[in-house]
Amino acid sequence: MLTRLLAILTLTLAAAAASAATPADSPRWEVVETLPADIVEPQNEHVEVIVRDGAIYLAAPRPTQVKLFTILGQTVAQDRLPAGTSRLRLSGRGIYILKAGSFTCRVTI
Repeated sequence: MLTRLLAILTLTLAAAAASAATPADSPRWEVVETLPADIVEPQNEHVEVIVRDGAIYLAAPRPTQVKLFTILGQTVAQDRLPAGTSRLRLSGRGIYILKAGSFTCRVTI
């Protein structure tokens, strides 16, 4: 009985860990060469975030580790972005939490 309980607990923990990992088909950040008119490269040490046309634009003055979560805490995307502006296109609307280095903000799409 104890062996069976441990097996079930192990499977449950493995399934939870697999669902918490970022899936291979998750949205990916892409470096943006041409920017919309109201999005500019960062001129100071701050990260700038702009939402436009169902995409998140993130401008960073240096390479930055970025994570995007749902409001329930599930990881949507994570990556290390180079300096400059990058874009993440999302298919679903909603409220997300974006963490870029030590900067954290709420993003609504």
